[in-house]
Amino acid sequence: MSSRAAVPAAGALAVVRAEVGKGLRVQLAHPLGHVITLLISMTMYLGLQFVMGQGELRRDLLPQTLVAIGGYWFLQYAGLVMVADLIEEKRTGTFAQSQMSSAPPWVPMLGRLITASLFGLAVAAAASLVPALAAGIPVPLRWPAAVPYALLVLNVLAFTFLLAALALTTPMIGVLQSLAASLVLLLNGSFLPLALYPDWLALVARFLPTTLAIEATTGVLFQGRSLGDLWGDGTLPWSLAYTLALAVLSAALFVRNHRRAVREGRLGQY
Repeated sequence: MSSRAAVPAAGALAVVRAEVGKGLRVQLAHPLGHVITLLISMTMYLGLQFVMGQGELRRDLLPQTLVAIGGYWFLQYAGLVMVADLIEEKRTGTFAQSQMSSAPPWVPMLGRLITASLFGLAVAAAASLVPALAAGIPVPLRWPAAVPYALLVLNVLAFTFLLAALALTTPMIGVLQSLAASLVLLLNGSFLPLALYPDWLALVARFLPTTLAIEATTGVLFQGRSLGDLWGDGTLPWSLAYTLALAVLSAALFVRNHRRAVREGRLGQY
């Protein structure tokens, strides 16, 4: 009984390992494009901060926006792994082939999530650290911030999984992804800390991915708040509830859309 159970587990692990390897090879096949994109974007980010600081980089504001811009880049590149690659594979027919293994359909998607985590976090670290070093802005390291930042990672992965679930049946997913990423960039604190937003806009921003977790992370790093403080004022519970709700919704939508695509024979096309 245990040996029969071990075979599917070993097979699933092999599928995940193959998916991660394939995903990383695809993303690293043309590294120069990623480097140029990041350099241009980081220059634009520092330029906008210079303009908003009226000719200077505000050392009281820039560190907090660095956390937010890192969250945006994590979402952007995780979305690239989860959505753009899936669309390309659907068009070429390789996605349908990947679903023909004995492993459940969520197993290769787990491999995509791992790839999105590895690649997205590497990009997010570069997108935050390079401007910080260039501007000489210190970012304090406080280990309790790892808790809300872990929620940020899970939040982004849940959201990109939701986009991937939509990509199974929606040919307009590219437009939806661009719109979502643009809204996150504008409202998650990448340009100004959330505390400087009008109350109504800050409320709207908290319904977007990454915002609540970024607010909790910056609270620990720059305001000296403890995890107990974040739990007491509701920031951490709401961030946790938001992430769980997003994960449940994305999983349910993936199951529904995958079954629909299989039933209609559209795993390899729209």
